[in-house]
Amino acid sequence: MAIDKKISIYVVEDYLLIRKSLIHILTKEPNFEVLGDFENAETFLEVFCKHPSDVVLMDLGLTGMNGVAATKIIKEQHPETKVVILTSHDESEEVMAALFYGASAYCLKDIDSSKLNSVIMDVANGDLWLDSKIAYVAKDFAPKPCSTDLKNLYKDKKVINSLTEREREVLKYIVDGKSNTEIAEEMFISMHTAKAHVGNILNKLSVSDRVQAAVKAIRTRIVD
Repeated sequence: MAIDKKISIYVVEDYLLIRKSLIHILTKEPNFEVLGDFENAETFLEVFCKHPSDVVLMDLGLTGMNGVAATKIIKEQHPETKVVILTSHDESEEVMAALFYGASAYCLKDIDSSKLNSVIMDVANGDLWLDSKIAYVAKDFAPKPCSTDLKNLYKDKKVINSLTEREREVLKYIVDGKSNTEIAEEMFISMHTAKAHVGNILNKLSVSDRVQAAVKAIRTRIVD
């Protein structure tokens, strides 16, 4: 594949060892130019908004703002930038949320380094790519029978209605990547109360962590 210029890349990954390994892999590819690496989305976005790249290699389960929320902002600010999700998360809701907000590729972290390089080149040229282990999720984007739509709509509506106004407010902060401490400060409540709200939200949404809660909130439009 002929490349007229180097593909500029940012790496956003909170685990230092993985981040440095990715940089080592990417800098060995002569067609790539790594502009920088970041351990959290907030710091990355401050730089990205001023100096966008061709591609962003994005972890999903970041500390603070998660990769789905960051992808949404990236595509809003610079639609031409391609986002490659590289994560250990393979839950269908997270895959769909990332793709819904504009990710061009969804890779699991056991991907071969040469394959990762190939994926980056492909998405830079406008292609889409899904890891074969999660390709089955693509069927969820296909039209569904009306009865299934109604069933899912009813289920989502019940979930939404089960949340109190206070819990919805907390959920919005979760989507924004706020910690329990930050939520407590924003809402003028105790840390204990903030933790209790988060626990109730996870239980009502039937999810096990904050990332999944944020994904489900975005998918069901509980928060925008």
